[in-house]
Amino acid sequence: MGERVYRSLCRDLAAGALDPTVRLGEERLAEAYRVSRTPVREALARLLSDGLVERRDNGLYPYRPRLDELGDLYELRIVLETRGIQRVRSAVLRDSRAHGDIDRTGDTTAPETFGGSRFGSPSALEVEAATLGADATAVPETTADPAIIAVARSGTTSHDQLAVRRELDHWRRLRDNPPEAGPGLVAADEQFHATLLTAAGNSALADALITVHAKIRPIRSLDMPTPDRIAAMTAEHIAIAEHILTGDLDRALDTLLTHILRSRANVLARARRALELTKLGQALRD
Repeated sequence: MGERVYRSLCRDLAAGALDPTVRLGEERLAEAYRVSRTPVREALARLLSDGLVERRDNGLYPYRPRLDELGDLYELRIVLETRGIQRVRSAVLRDSRAHGDIDRTGDTTAPETFGGSRFGSPSALEVEAATLGADATAVPETTADPAIIAVARSGTTSHDQLAVRRELDHWRRLRDNPPEAGPGLVAADEQFHATLLTAAGNSALADALITVHAKIRPIRSLDMPTPDRIAAMTAEHIAIAEHILTGDLDRALDTLLTHILRSRANVLARARRALELTKLGQALRD
């Protein structure tokens, strides 16, 4: 019973069905979900632990990120999602060196800087900062080391190729039959990104990303992207998956990073406009 109430509350929180200004009272929720107060109390405790509800002076309320917190959540997305590709790339490098596919002669660079590309969380944030100051529509052009591509194509990479292929096929179908903006599109986008992390072999990263998605989802669900934005997102998903499947992990990382940064810029811009309109509305009266 508690699990059912928990899932129902997660769904309603994500859909924005619960007014964030109204306290999540146990008695009111028990009546709404037709259960006793005990499973409601258990579900709220889990949601508080998940960070999907927050405690204020007089009780629990749906979580509402401040504008700066929203930016922080997207920064966390960058760290989690780029790490998925980075760990696969590191594994490919290790296997390449173990099999002698990379000439060690004169190679004095660490795996993290091999081929002129620097990886790891700090460098991801360096790339993010550079990208924020660049043209948001440009995808950085890089070329993966041929030895890395060869090893990745031979099946050494730890990416689950079948899972990535399924997502690629799905987004190709969406390209041919564009979806409408709304919660369904947000769910499909979240599934794509969580699948990439799971396919990289670390389910803990994927679990952390799912929690981040849940915190951002109510805001994203209210965002209504234009057909051009939907087409751009679809094309980027297809490109990321194709780069992973061909072993071009450098370009997969660059495209993924640009994709997340573009999403963050769009969502933050909409959030700022919404706050400005709210202030304008408060300054007026009928």
